[in-house]
Amino acid sequence: MSERDLGDGAQHETRIGILGGSGLYAMAALEVHEERHLTTPFGEPSGPYVLGSIEGVGVAFLARHGAGHRLMPSELNFRANIFGFKTLGVERLLSVSAVGSMRERYAPRHIVVPDQMIDRTRHRPDTFFGDGMVAHVGFADPVCPRLAETMTAAARSVGATVHAGGTYVCMEGPQFSTRAESNLYRSWGVDVIGMTNLQEAKLAREAEICYATYAMVTDYDCWHESEEDVSVEGVVAILQENSRVGQQAVAEAVRRLADGGLEPPSGCPCCDALRFAIITDPSVIPASTLRKLEPIVGRYFPPPTADS
Repeated sequence: MSERDLGDGAQHETRIGILGGSGLYAMAALEVHEERHLTTPFGEPSGPYVLGSIEGVGVAFLARHGAGHRLMPSELNFRANIFGFKTLGVERLLSVSAVGSMRERYAPRHIVVPDQMIDRTRHRPDTFFGDGMVAHVGFADPVCPRLAETMTAAARSVGATVHAGGTYVCMEGPQFSTRAESNLYRSWGVDVIGMTNLQEAKLAREAEICYATYAMVTDYDCWHESEEDVSVEGVVAILQENSRVGQQAVAEAVRRLADGGLEPPSGCPCCDALRFAIITDPSVIPASTLRKLEPIVGRYFPPPTADS
């Protein structure tokens, strides 16, 4: 857990993280106090973490694609991004991302708060484990139900059209879908399509961080017969509109989390995800691996001695 002096004499805990996606590279409501550059055992995050507060609530903000949107989805260092949030003391991670809609009822400018995910990526590391340590976390429900509920209510309260629940398919990108792929995903019962959230959700679960996402609809992909096929020009225009609503929804969600108490609720499945997940005999786990993963597994293993 991280506490910082934000300059007003008070100590603020950074227990809420915000991952800004396409179109959300900064937040007007965020009072910035520091940019923190972190190096992790998994490399460099997308950029500096912006530490500050929203109405007195300490938060850490990271632009997922870096300054100026310079990183493709497959270039994102998902492990470094989530590990960085963990080392900063983040326990709740609010994601915002642009998506295409697979359903008529999810129109551009709507928000979907998905509760299920399908992985169609191919080239992305998506676990902190390995190097002599094996863990199998439960992932039947890939987002935190309590955080998703709070985010849904927050978005509705600022006037957004919000859909609670739905299935998010994560594609590799950076190209958009073929028409055949788009129709295939619809036949699977997919509701929205994006390129980033699956790895974040997996890694947040391993890090015992509550995770949920605002999937901000920009287009109908290419399945819709009466709408133009998805284009960069069309997506960018709606991104700008979605950004305003997304910022308001995130700020309201932060306020609601603070009002409800920042401690994760009792029985939250995210907060103890590793309790029975690590199956490697502790006696054979390399000390170097324990040291590397100490922010994540330290509560379950004593720190290795200097000479081990």
